[in-house]
Amino acid sequence: MQNYNETDMENEQIHGDPHPLFLYERDTEYIPRIAAVHDLCGYGKCSLGVAIPVLSAAGCDVCPVPTGLFSSHTAFPGWYMHDTTSILQDYLEAWRGIDVQIDAIYSGFLGAPEQVDIIRSLYRTYPDALTFVDPVMADHGKVYPTYTPELCSAMAELAKEADVLTPNLTEAAIILGEPIGDAWQGADIPDEEAERIVRALLELGAKNVVLKGIQREGETVMRNFVGSASNATAGCITQVQNEFVPYMLHGTGDVYASCVLAGLMAGRSLVESVAFAGNFVHDAMIVSAKQPNFMDRGVSFEPLLGKVSALL
Repeated sequence: MQNYNETDMENEQIHGDPHPLFLYERDTEYIPRIAAVHDLCGYGKCSLGVAIPVLSAAGCDVCPVPTGLFSSHTAFPGWYMHDTTSILQDYLEAWRGIDVQIDAIYSGFLGAPEQVDIIRSLYRTYPDALTFVDPVMADHGKVYPTYTPELCSAMAELAKEADVLTPNLTEAAIILGEPIGDAWQGADIPDEEAERIVRALLELGAKNVVLKGIQREGETVMRNFVGSASNATAGCITQVQNEFVPYMLHGTGDVYASCVLAGLMAGRSLVESVAFAGNFVHDAMIVSAKQPNFMDRGVSFEPLLGKVSALL
């Protein structure tokens, strides 16, 4: 197993990566288009409120496909949700009518099981697009309140079709149909178990897997495990580390996944993109802690968007 940390990232190109995996070849003159299939949240930065600025900073044209409208994220005691499932077929059919071209399909939080079929219709319309699935449905052993068993099952099926899949431990357990143990709730598992989970997700069909957020009691690092089904890297699990910040903020998972995709669309390797994402989230959490009511506001990444642009 290969190990990388943020120092390697700062030294550029992550020295020692035996088979750097590039999933998108960036033409310096071309601006790629990304269909961002996420909810739109009014307060508490997450989902489209994160994906649009981060990917735009990476020189991408972000085309939102809103899976739901939220007054705020669901960690607040009172919130409103409007399910947009009924409009999405007509919404995307209108795209087809004006010949919208898409280079990547990035899905996250979904509002209903039927939305998985809508995402699959996008896959059929754009068969050459990179498919990036962040299976946003649970964390720390708990399923999000709007997620039914049917929606979790549908998300697990979608995960099998991803070019890149980025689950946390709880989401990985749901996808694999495994029980969520106490250690998983605390994200404290040994390397061998993390590697087993990555390989199991690859065996289900995902082409590349980033298992994120492994943090062990008493340690000061956050571990992310990267595996690929490609012939060049099959069987090789890479561990990417960054410094652990000892508090939790809503929306960091959305920032992380968006930064991974930003790196890929900028023409960086998968491991390099994962290293960048971990460092960016770390830095954003430091910035966030200096803001009033930062635990409610969510992660503050805006002053750091220049780092995303620098990927180009």
